[in-house]
Amino acid sequence: MRHAQRLQGIESTIFATMSALAVRTGAVNLGQGFPDEDGPTSVIAQAESAMRAGRNQYPPGHGTPELLDAVIAHQRGCYGLELDRSQVVATTGATEAIAAAVLGLVDPGDEVVMLEPYYDSYDAVVQLAGGVRRGVTLRAPEYRLDVDVLAAAITSRTKLILLNTPHNPTGTVLTREELEAVARVAIEHDLVVVSDEVYEHLTFDDAAHLPIATLPGMFERTVTISSVGKTFSLTGWKVGWASGPAELVTAVEAAKNWLTYTSGSAFQPATAYALTHELDFPRRLAGELQAKRDRLCAGLATLDVDVHVPQGTYFVVTDVARYGWEDSLAFCRALPERAGVVAVPCQGFYDDAAEGAHKVRWTFCKKNEVIDEALQRLAEADLHR
Repeated sequence: MRHAQRLQGIESTIFATMSALAVRTGAVNLGQGFPDEDGPTSVIAQAESAMRAGRNQYPPGHGTPELLDAVIAHQRGCYGLELDRSQVVATTGATEAIAAAVLGLVDPGDEVVMLEPYYDSYDAVVQLAGGVRRGVTLRAPEYRLDVDVLAAAITSRTKLILLNTPHNPTGTVLTREELEAVARVAIEHDLVVVSDEVYEHLTFDDAAHLPIATLPGMFERTVTISSVGKTFSLTGWKVGWASGPAELVTAVEAAKNWLTYTSGSAFQPATAYALTHELDFPRRLAGELQAKRDRLCAGLATLDVDVHVPQGTYFVVTDVARYGWEDSLAFCRALPERAGVVAVPCQGFYDDAAEGAHKVRWTFCKKNEVIDEALQRLAEADLHR
């Protein structure tokens, strides 16, 4: 093997693997979280207009002025956070923002505390940075933060807390009390927090997203990350941003400069338009997704699985232990042939193997007829080992 040791154990993302399986088998894809329908036509028209106006070459590495200003206005208007252009950097999606934050802030041997189950890129980028992952498990059936477990995970080598709320894949939206507990730990141990908030506008029922950067003493130690992809159903645009104190944002940009340097020339001004003119779209989208969540959860509840109803995001997590498979990966690999449906196994998102062994993630950011077709196929199939 000629690949670097830092890549040992890092394989292709499970989302790409399962989506490829869906294409190969013709299965209904309830695995990877991309919507069936595009975002606002007005925003897409802005991208087309930018292309026709000649915005097809490298934009500024820091981000186009209108995108930086739109993020500043968004953070002020939604959360009361005051920023300037030195405190925002545009990235190639939230995934690059997370990677650049970890690469820019974590040295070899530093420990990174993260909630598990975790998005798979978190694990990969911490390993690439030479860091050490420390998981804090959100346990079924409620998937709430255990403050004592969080405190116990901190050591003298801890450098950073990698937070995700609303949380993928469980759909948990951390409460003010939970965030205050994270803040106490971060302040007491002088830690940086990198907060992935890409589902910030997609919460349901009475759950409300609160950025941890708004809590006392936290702005100066927090990198906040979001993107156009989930908020506006434009996942393929890959326009994201990181914001926070200039010192931390500079570290993110220093790493990002050697990853992509810049991207999305025409998509950045279109994203700025979305943030300044189309914020009603994610509000409507959240309502539509809540109805789709209920549709999928109701259907899954008729099967022999334990269903967790999420407070936000695109996803429902179920426990399929009663089907008799040794793990969720084996179950999900067999599912396309048995039922013509693809889901994502969660076991690879856990250090706690017992907790994650039989968890499966399903997405509901699909058309109703797609969800119904998947549920009908599942109901008619024999899913037992």
